[in-house]
Formats: sequence, C-alpha cells, structure tokens
Amino acid sequence: MHILLVASAFNSLTQRVHAELRDRGHSVAVELALPDGALPDAVRRHAPHLVLAPMLRTAIPEEVWTAYPCLVVHPGPVGDRGPSSLDWAIHEGFDAWGVTVLQADAEMDAGDVWACVPCPVPEVAKSDLYRGEIADAALRAVLLAVDRFAEGTYVPLPQDPAGAADPRLRTRPYLDQGLRRIDWAEDSTRTVLRKLRAADSQPGVLDVLFGEEWYLHGGHPEDRLRGRPGELLATRAGAICRATADGAVWIPELRLRRLRGAPPTFRLPAVRALGDRLPPLPDRTPPRLPDAREHGWTDIRYREEGTVGFLSFSFPGGAMSTEQCRRLLDAYREACDRPTSVLVLGGARDFFSNGIHLNVIEAAADPAAESWANINAIDDLVEAVLTTTDRLTVAAVAGNAAAGGVMLALAADEVWCRSGAVLNPHYRLMGLYGSEYWTHTLPRRVGRAVAARLMSEALPVSAAGARRLGLVDRVVDRAPDAFAHEVGRLAARLAALPATAARITAKKAELDRLQSLTPLSGFRERELARMRETFDDPDAPYHALRRAFVHKKRPARTPPHLAPVAQTGPAPSAADVTAMAPDGVSPGPNH
Repeated sequence: MHILLVASAFNSLTQRVHAELRDRGHSVAVELALPDGALPDAVRRHAPHLVLAPMLRTAIPEEVWTAYPCLVVHPGPVGDRGPSSLDWAIHEGFDAWGVTVLQADAEMDAGDVWACVPCPVPEVAKSDLYRGEIADAALRAVLLAVDRFAEGTYVPLPQDPAGAADPRLRTRPYLDQGLRRIDWAEDSTRTVLRKLRAADSQPGVLDVLFGEEWYLHGGHPEDRLRGRPGELLATRAGAICRATADGAVWIPELRLRRLRGAPPTFRLPAVRALGDRLPPLPDRTPPRLPDAREHGWTDIRYREEGTVGFLSFSFPGGAMSTEQCRRLLDAYREACDRPTSVLVLGGARDFFSNGIHLNVIEAAADPAAESWANINAIDDLVEAVLTTTDRLTVAAVAGNAAAGGVMLALAADEVWCRSGAVLNPHYRLMGLYGSEYWTHTLPRRVGRAVAARLMSEALPVSAAGARRLGLVDRVVDRAPDAFAHEVGRLAARLAALPATAARITAKKAELDRLQSLTPLSGFRERELARMRETFDDPDAPYHALRRAFVHKKRPARTPPHLAPVAQTGPAPSAADVTAMAPDGVSPGPNH
C-alpha cells in the first residue's frame, strides 16, 4: 500500500513506523501537520490508501478523515483520552499501560478501535518509556491495524459510550505545572522522582532556584547524601543533587524559564546552566570506573562478569559534550587495563549516542571553537575503540543512535542492536560532512554505494534493516528491560568461544596491515578538514541549522525527501535541510 504518515514532527516513533513499514514493502511518505493549514491539499496530492498518524498534537481535519481512512496512534489503553496520557500514567504511578490505534473521528481519541496492545510501565523517565515500551507496543498495534485494514474484512470495535470499566481510564486534562510542582518540604524522593519522570523531557518541572524559575529535566535517586529539604547538596557529572523530604535526587539538566521578549532558552547540564549562580558545592565525582553498587547514580559506570567488562554510559538525549567524551575516553582506557577478553560498550536501555552536544555548543561563547573541541573529543574516543587490539569490543545499542553516535558503534568489532532501535547514519540534515572515521567504518561495513545512499537519503533505518545492510551484526529481540541481561549472556558466550582468542590475535595484524596501506590518521585528517571549514564559516548552513535544532524551531514545510508521492524521492536539497533540522537530526522524545 501507499501509506501517508501525518505527524507533528518526524520524532522517534514516526521514524520507527516509517522504517518498519518500508521494511514490509509499503510505500511510505510523511507530511508534517504545520500551521499553514495545507494538510488536506497534501493528502489529496498523495492519494494514499491509508493515512496513519503516529504522533499528532492536533486533530486531523474533517475533510481529510471523511475522505480517506485515517488511523491515529494514542499512547494509552482503550478508554483513556486527552493530551497528557503518558504523563498521567507515570504521575499516578500506573505499572501497566497500553497503546491504541483509533479511527479518526470528530471527537479526539473517541473513534473506533483497530488495535490495542498493552505494555508495562517501568520506573523510567517518560521519554525513555516512550522510545521503549510504548514504542514497542505502538509498533505492534500499528502493524496489526495495517494488516487488518489491508485484509478489508475487519470491522473496528466501537468504544464503550458509557465509559471504561476501569475508572482510571477517562478523558484527562492537560497535566499543567500546578499539578507537577514539587513540594520539597513534603514530597518524598519517590514522589519527586515520579513528578520529574512524568515531565521528561517536555515540559520539565517548573521550580525556583536562586530567585529564578527553572524547568528541571531528569531525575535519579541518591541513597547517601542528606540535607534540608530543597537544599543543594553536591554536584556530579554536570548534575546537581537536591535534598527531598526523606532523601535526595540528582537533576542532570535545567532550562531557564523564558521571559516575554527574552531570547529562547534551552536545556543544558545543570551545573553549566546555573553557572556563577551556583555556590561552591562538594564535587562527588566518582572514580573513572565507578561501580553503581558503591557510588550510586552516575552517567558512566563499569562492571565485570568473568572475563567480560561492561562500560555503560547514558547521557541525556544521547548527546555527548566535549567533557562527556573525555570522561568516557578516560573510563574506556582504564577499562582496557582490566583483565578481560570482551569489552561491551553501551547503556542498559534508551539512547546509545547521537554524537556531539549541539546545546552545549550553542551555549558556548565561541560555538565554532566548541564544535571543533567536541568533534575532536569524540574522534579521540572512536579512535581508541578502533585501535583496541588486545580484546574484542562490542557496541550494545539498546536504543536509538544518530550521526556520530552510529559511527561510535561501528568502531567496535561487533554491533548488537535491540530490535526496537532506530539508526540515522547520516549528517547532512545538520549541514555537516561528518567525522568519527565514518569514511572508513561505514564503507567497510556496507560498501561504498550503500554508504553513499545512506548519507544522501538521510532516512531512518530499523534494526532489522541495519542487519540486512551489514550495519549491525546481531539484532537482539528483547524488551527494553531485558536487553542488558541478554547482552550479558551473549557476551559471556562470546568470551568462552575457542575462536575468540584467535580473533583477538588477528586484530593487531589486521590493524598493522591497514595502517600500512591507508592509515586511520588520513581518514581523520580529511574528515576534520571538511568539518573545520564548516565550523569556521559563519555563513555555513550548520550554524543556522544548529540554532534551529536547539531552539526547536518548526520547519517551514515538509522536506520533499520525506514526502515522495508513491515513489522514492530525491535526496534533500540545502533548503530542505534547513526546513528539516528541528525534527530530523535526532529522534525526538516528545509525543
């Protein structure tokens, strides 16, 4: 079929649905629902067999849903309605939820049901849950609904007009800041974490620090530090620790509330955001290879199981600043001093990496200089992985990855990817040539022709699609919470294989052969020359694209490369890149 995806943004779920429907042989186009009101004309131009809305903040116009079959993905079970479905589920502490595919109708979320799939609600942030359990359930529901529609005999089920049997399922209002606000004197750590997780990554929880209003983003429990409720206690890895009524929490990021007429604000690491406002606080930086059992929350941690080392990292939004890249490189080097034969890199769930940290770059006094520092820091990390010859390295890609984050994974000997992950192995939507040794690792894995196509098409790739292309070596078909355990089992088996020792021995000979023919330094120098030229040119599209991405500027139109009319369209032009930047560079967390 020709399926048209109508979405408010080309976010993570829309990208996943796009990639997986294409995997199944459908022709798929995207139209963004923009304020100009031209959606009905766009739909008529596509003449789709089916309109599908994976993430839509506004109603589908009546002239569209009366003329075309339109299915809407709602992140809640049958009977739940309203714009803050997932927020309420976390805010009220539900342990199970679901996703429903509905027929578009005059009343929001009230149409007939084509599919509904349940899912668990682990104690994780909303954006993590949305990209994990919710996305898995949504994909299953979408595929079921599409199959039912294609069969032509299925009759969707009407919702109960008398209301759901479960009184918790009802039409709920927008979850505003009055209900999200934290009472530091009364709220327990558990309550504070629930409020923070329900607001991640949008809209954040509005709070007051040093006489100013800030949005708090993210939250992790602290099990040792204590203080007066509301007091700032310490810093760690760019985060601040704040006391609750019975404990404390770590808050990784802040965003200053924008005043009327003031420039836009955006999320930054908490310590960086507060700057000189922050009084001297104890720095609780753990050792380079911190054990979570001894040091509590941190964004980098390490553990060993037999001869397998696990270097885990989890950075907000998958972005990696200069400082984060350097800390991860230090940890990697120390991990390579441990007596292991296999070293696994990656977090337990959610983002693997999206490359350089555009928000930190935008906030820098000299964004060009910070861009240069950041790209060199991540290149240093990738080089360290590429030149490791005394053990096998495995990139465990639990969640989405983009741009330099994909290339970081490709530096490893093997790439194991969770079945629900989406990869964006390209840079051009940010106006960049790219670095991280991609001109070596990407063609080496997929061939030059496919590498060129991936870079020019700038479209998302599913885990299964990446496996077929050779981007990844193994697809791990597990739920988000089960991925890390399965990776551990597979890594132990890899370490025990008789052939592993021979593979390790062969690594140094192969690297020596490569260095004698085409030294890695040459790839890096050529890539960085192109990047330096872009960074140092104030008129280069990258600078405007970065600002648009950081400030979440909506595109002026749907880029043509996303909206082919029942066929594959051309690669995006420079103008399309500009229009696409806020939504297409990295998978977005908003729903």
